[in-house]
Amino acid sequence: MGGFEGHLYPGLSLFFYGLYHARLVSRALICNYPVQYLPRHPWSKGKWARLQQIYYVGLVKILSAFILAAQELHNIHGQFVLISKIYHQRNFLYRKQWQHLTLYMTFFLSGCVDVVSQNLLPQRCAALEQGAQALGMCLFLPLMVSHMQDSEGVELQSHILLTQAIFLLVLVVIAELWAPNRLQLWVMKAFFYMMTGSWLIQIGFMLYKPISGYKWMDDDKNNIIFVTTFFCWHVAFIAILMIWVYGFSFLWYCYIC
Repeated sequence: MGGFEGHLYPGLSLFFYGLYHARLVSRALICNYPVQYLPRHPWSKGKWARLQQIYYVGLVKILSAFILAAQELHNIHGQFVLISKIYHQRNFLYRKQWQHLTLYMTFFLSGCVDVVSQNLLPQRCAALEQGAQALGMCLFLPLMVSHMQDSEGVELQSHILLTQAIFLLVLVVIAELWAPNRLQLWVMKAFFYMMTGSWLIQIGFMLYKPISGYKWMDDDKNNIIFVTTFFCWHVAFIAILMIWVYGFSFLWYCYIC
């Protein structure tokens, strides 16, 4: 996730995925539906009847993984290899790019599991979907921890805060394996997905396109303090957004639909 686009696109993917979960849990709370099993559209005999029965979330995950991987490969200059072969040396190359592609591969596999479970199996296996999701997050965390090895100053502080959000998200998705229909866990999952995505986008702007037009100074303690302050603002913003999503869903399902 190097460069501005490398932070923007994954951040948007995680943010909108969290927003989707916020809509799911809001609808479940308002309409008293099981949060994992939203009702399908009624069968019809029209031309597009079969398409109305398809769950598209897994397909969107797969498409997002391909777009993110293509963007990562597009920014690589030279031959993309794992190990160099210079004389007697064997050095690992493009270590961060390989980390990014490993992460995108987990998104792709999670999307494949969702497609198979939701659209191909005779009976949906939600535990399989949640297991794939938990596996992806468990891989995301160590990749992000190792990602901070060469960081310092503002970049290091911003990624430490990002890692904290990912760690809490990992705890939630693991707990969900034992309590899959607990709405409190779904609320926290939606919150931390949006929090991770939103903060990842913020990191891209801070490091590569600061609003002031000047690079953040790593030796200025005020900058480090403001990074943490911005993170707290993101927490408050996501909390307000969750309330807004629930309020809009309440108006939609109770008075409009």
